[in-house]
Amino acid sequence: ALYLSGGGVALSSLGVPDLGITTLDDVLVDARRITRACPDTPLLVDIDTGFGSTIFNVGRTIEDMEAIGVAGVHMEDQVVAKRCGHRPNKQIVSTQEMIHRITAAVDARRDPNFFIMARTDALASEGLEAAVERCKQYVEAGADALFVEAVTELSQYEAVAKALPGVPLLANLTEFGKTPLWGLDELAKVNVDIALYPLSAFRAMSKAADIVFETLHKEGSCVPCMETLHTREDTYAVIDYHKHEQMLDKFQSE
Repeated sequence: ALYLSGGGVALSSLGVPDLGITTLDDVLVDARRITRACPDTPLLVDIDTGFGSTIFNVGRTIEDMEAIGVAGVHMEDQVVAKRCGHRPNKQIVSTQEMIHRITAAVDARRDPNFFIMARTDALASEGLEAAVERCKQYVEAGADALFVEAVTELSQYEAVAKALPGVPLLANLTEFGKTPLWGLDELAKVNVDIALYPLSAFRAMSKAADIVFETLHKEGSCVPCMETLHTREDTYAVIDYHKHEQMLDKFQSE
């Protein structure tokens, strides 16, 4: 499956911090590009707090995501003025308000297979017991899966899985955050079903870009760092360039 990160949209498409600055339309633009390019691969999209302060906003978000071929979303229990899940001073809404968000999302979907995942950021501020209780109520409200953010110990995943057997559980393995980078075998042992690597490729590309620009600045040429670059043929293979070029050649020859 593929994943579209809210923080990724903020960073790569807008060049802004992940502080609730992106809009529904910002995310829809990127999601539409992905579903168009990869129509046969399920896409999970981060919709932050639902993009609005009312249940109507949440409903519209679900309708728009479903309309462009998104397979599922995750929505969190932070306040609308949200923060990155691995940063301090996060504020969360009441359990009841999050239940309203989930109910609105469930009611808005037309395809019963559209996947609605509830994320809780309560672990950092309320502790494990409260986070587990929230998860129970989110599932009762209709959430199909759970995403507990900023987990610091494997036993915390185990506690959630034990309290809610059979409910898919996601681990967010974002680098340089609060959560250690456990291996898939370790996660499987505590009944984690989904491992998420939201910005790994973005960070790798950013590092490579730094190297290229620094080399250009210092050396006046990209030659010293050519091993960092995709070759032309590497890039063409990704986008199936030659197939499209052949189609154009055929069209122009007729």
